[in-house]
Amino acid sequence: MKFDKKSEILITCPKEIPQYLEKELKALGFPVLYTRKAAVATEGTLNDCIYLNMHIRTGHRVLWCLDKYRIQNPDVLYKNGRKLPWEEIIPQKGYFSVSASVLNDTIKDTRFASYKLKDAIVDRMREKTGNRPDSGPMEDRTVIFLYWKENDCAVYLDTSGEPLSKRGYRTNPNKAPMQETLAAAVLMATGYDGSTPFVNPMCGSGTISIEAAMIATNTPAGAYRKNFGFMHIVGYDPQEYEKVRTKAMDGVRKKPDIKIQASDISRDAIIAAQTNIKNAGFDNIIHVQRCDFRESHLPKSGNFILVVNPEYGMRLGDQQALEPIYEALGDFFKQKCKGSRCFIFTGNLDLAKKVGLKASRRHVFHNSNIECRLMEYEMYEGTKRVKADEETSG
Repeated sequence: MKFDKKSEILITCPKEIPQYLEKELKALGFPVLYTRKAAVATEGTLNDCIYLNMHIRTGHRVLWCLDKYRIQNPDVLYKNGRKLPWEEIIPQKGYFSVSASVLNDTIKDTRFASYKLKDAIVDRMREKTGNRPDSGPMEDRTVIFLYWKENDCAVYLDTSGEPLSKRGYRTNPNKAPMQETLAAAVLMATGYDGSTPFVNPMCGSGTISIEAAMIATNTPAGAYRKNFGFMHIVGYDPQEYEKVRTKAMDGVRKKPDIKIQASDISRDAIIAAQTNIKNAGFDNIIHVQRCDFRESHLPKSGNFILVVNPEYGMRLGDQQALEPIYEALGDFFKQKCKGSRCFIFTGNLDLAKKVGLKASRRHVFHNSNIECRLMEYEMYEGTKRVKADEETSG
């Protein structure tokens, strides 16, 4: 496969995150062709995909378009799929998988469409090479992605393989961790760029703090990954990857003048956070403290960004039991965080009312299938408690 051939590139992401992914693409010098609810399209070569996999923080998969066409049924999918030069894409003794997103009346089970395309690939490979590659569900080698909505069909090379949210540093997830790509988008929404001290009470497994450190040090999102889908495409040049990686790592700020404070009352959470922070190489940047959030070490200047991701009362705890926590967060912000900007990420707006402070902004996100809000509080002198029903409008 020619890695210098240009085509459309579709980068998938969680809902409500395309606006942040657009900003990333533009900052990296890529055009935005169009945007979907959970994806942003640009264009470039497979070598560009190597670069995007290394740098994109908010995207899940970097998909390089092989072909687009209109089809009516699975038989046409097979026919068109067999026309693609798979022998120039998948190594003869390789392994490939097919994943799909399908919304078509003729398909009752997405797996059937995947199997149909897989059959086309195998039959083409057998015809052209005399051999067939192994196939299955694993995404650690060549990955093909099928998008089929009504009569519109597109076949992509998934150059990421496993989703980019799997950075590689989180070996101890603790319980209900925030996805890395979501954490990066949340930080973008706060405006955090590493120039301001950062505080992360209720840090859990440390994901938000680590993503903050990555931003502050300019550590690329793909720094910890050892394997990508593009490494298993015919024509891949390891030297091109090493060139991209080396340049990205040369841009890392080795001794940044930043302060990141993470804390949690849970012993298990602290153990998980310390393990993951050490894996990421930030144990000299992120200070971890086991304590109640009200005892968190805060910068004396008062000029800092604070992000807290308390339990929602849906997966981890009972809502009624959590009400005092949210009430205490409001008091904590008022009493100890004057001059700062505080953020609460929650999927429970009823609990958010208990904070008792009026949010200056509300950012919408989705954590898995839960619609969430990132509530922003500017803690200037004179911040007043307001009626609870003013809190969650919108």
